[in-house]
Amino acid sequence: MHYKYNNALRKIPHVGGFRGLSIYILLFLSTALHAQQLLTINDVISRAMKNNYNILIARNDVEANRINNTPGNAGMLPNVSLNSTGGLQHNDVTQNSASSGETHYPSLTAKSISANVELNWKLFDGGKMFVTRKKLSEIEALGQIRFQEQVTQTFYNVIAAYYDVIRQKQQLRAINEAINFNRERVKIAQTAFTSGASAKTDLLQAKIDLNVYSENAVNQQIVIDNAKRSLKVLLGENADIAYDVEDNIPLDYQPERDKLVQKIFDINPTILGNQKQIEIAQLALKENKSAVLPQLNLRTGYYFSQTDNSAGSVLKNRTFGPQIGGTLSVPLFTGGENKRKINLAKLDIESAKYTLEDSKKQIEALVLNALNEFDRQQQLLEIEKENNLLTKEYLDISLQRLRLGQTTSLEVHQAQESFVQSGTRLTNFQYSLKIAEAKLKQLLATF
Repeated sequence: MHYKYNNALRKIPHVGGFRGLSIYILLFLSTALHAQQLLTINDVISRAMKNNYNILIARNDVEANRINNTPGNAGMLPNVSLNSTGGLQHNDVTQNSASSGETHYPSLTAKSISANVELNWKLFDGGKMFVTRKKLSEIEALGQIRFQEQVTQTFYNVIAAYYDVIRQKQQLRAINEAINFNRERVKIAQTAFTSGASAKTDLLQAKIDLNVYSENAVNQQIVIDNAKRSLKVLLGENADIAYDVEDNIPLDYQPERDKLVQKIFDINPTILGNQKQIEIAQLALKENKSAVLPQLNLRTGYYFSQTDNSAGSVLKNRTFGPQIGGTLSVPLFTGGENKRKINLAKLDIESAKYTLEDSKKQIEALVLNALNEFDRQQQLLEIEKENNLLTKEYLDISLQRLRLGQTTSLEVHQAQESFVQSGTRLTNFQYSLKIAEAKLKQLLATF
């Protein structure tokens, strides 16, 4: 690129003053634009998958659910601990015994130490641990579904932002095309005014219109720059990095209308997530029901203890060895807590079912709306394609008539406005059709 740039400079004839400087600046800007990295739609989707912060957060949520899904977290494994205690006592002790009568120890020192390795294991808790383990697995599966839902939402946002940049570029091209027509119009008006064939007002109006469209081009470039920065934010990258996008919006998608509504309930992430919520709520109910059943705990370990007394009948007491024991707990009355939790769990299940039915109706409506919007934008686009050709032809004829002195500058101005407005509508219809396509793909999770 540097080599081409230097050679291009050598080919430019020497032009003095401001005009020459302007040519060099334009060449530099043109070279810089060509040096910008071109991002395709696949590029931005790939970058969003790696760098978008919402996706990164959702991926961490998936990993957290995976980490939580362990037998230990479900309460299925024992706890083993090493414990140690020690103490020092200094007391005034009086003892009475049948054999020796009363004995007084005004300053008795007692040292004690104990240590153990102990295992505690809940052997039976009404089956709650197995239900909890299954619930953790369902929560992990729900996390995967929510991650997919976040991915499809992010892809939709990225696609909308990417093609918005293309839309704004196309509108700038339409403005630049209008500028070219205006320049030709100024030339015609200048020739007519110089020859005395038209009034100066036609020339002034042509120059005014040229300046207005030049201002519109500047403003439109700002819109393009802002749209590019918005896209960069979605990609999780610095907004000031220069890049370019493709020039056209591909429109080759055709939805499978007959299967669309039937398939949507089987693959839409929102519906799948709400179905999974019902399963989790049902497992939570089983957890609460298991709390009314007996619980059996095992405790075993190796224990050591020693006590040293400075005086008294027992100067040293030491015990060590293995021990084993168990605890059977049968809940008889818990103040109504178990019943309260069971009733709340039943309400959660009912609410989850309502949420599922509501989401089905909403998703179905969104699909039908997206299909209708897709059809409508297709129809509008076909109409506007023809209309755009008509306005272009009308503008060409008007300019030719202006050259021949057969029309006024006002007619050309109106023809030009019609052509620019048609180009804007055509671009907007293309963009709206692409957005309707993206919405359908988001609902079907088929990006």
